[in-house]
Amino acid sequence: MPTTVAVITVSDRSASGARRDAGGPIAVEAFRAAGFDCPDATIVPDGAESVADALRTAIAAGARVVVTTGGTGLAPRDETPEGTALVLETHVPGIAEELRRIGTAELPQGMLSRGLAGIAQGALVVNLPGSPNAVTTGMPVVLSVAAHVVHQLDGADHP
Repeated sequence: MPTTVAVITVSDRSASGARRDAGGPIAVEAFRAAGFDCPDATIVPDGAESVADALRTAIAAGARVVVTTGGTGLAPRDETPEGTALVLETHVPGIAEELRRIGTAELPQGMLSRGLAGIAQGALVVNLPGSPNAVTTGMPVVLSVAAHVVHQLDGADHP
């Protein structure tokens, strides 16, 4: 049985219907291509509480890996890291550091991403920036460790 995962797009404009979600579908397709059970992306408005609520809902529904796209920058409504911090029990900074490293290698603005990664209620949670390019380059990082993290959370030994 494939591992269930979730993608949450965080965007006021996409949530209101003013802009098409461009990043979420890229993450969904990457998960599906890797053999994960991934429904279509959920879209929520920016804000710490909406992010925290969406993360809790996805995990309660059985997601073992949750990726957010968007809301990791410096704009006043970019509060994805703050919302994620409300639910994380354990931080896994190496994932976020690698995402910033590869983002910065492409564009200097990559170092401005404030995304977090960690464990919440037995699930891996990773914040990706919202741009389609950042999602495209970030998903291989997530996929490289997702199954291993889930196995570790389930008590498996190191390979």
